[in-house]
Amino acid sequence: MASEAEVLDELRRLRARVPQLTGALAAGVDGLVLAQDTPGIEPERVAALTVTALGVAMRMADATGQGDFRELLVRGVYGYVATYAAGRGAVLTVLAQDRVNIGRLLLEGRRTGARIGELVDAEAAATAEAAERADPAPAKTTTARTRTARAPRTTATTNARTTTES
Repeated sequence: MASEAEVLDELRRLRARVPQLTGALAAGVDGLVLAQDTPGIEPERVAALTVTALGVAMRMADATGQGDFRELLVRGVYGYVATYAAGRGAVLTVLAQDRVNIGRLLLEGRRTGARIGELVDAEAAATAEAAERADPAPAKTTTARTRTARAPRTTATTNARTTTES
């Protein structure tokens, strides 16, 4: 995946642009933490819960005909948890105080999610390309198929009796 330092820089820039954020975390869609800036919170637990919520949100969007998942916003008594799609392989989760400007949170979260998605997807593409170069798939060889004549079917006639018991 993308360099942890690059993703962490994006998380820190997000927190600088939205001062009411209390934490930010980028995770793979498999639940592994890519980078985190979440003081006082267990990042692995948040990543696991994020992936669970992501699954439910994706099914909800699909079942209601709203298209692909983009973001999820949860409001609690003390603040917000927002999750954003970050490319094909990652999600961004941010934690914010209750007094955050929601419009700013959504705008900056979307932008940061897009940048993290670009980093993660580019790294995944480069890794796949390198693996393909290192172990290229064997060239397909095609052999001409020929038909062979079949022997005619022979049907054996037997005198089979069936009985039923009454």
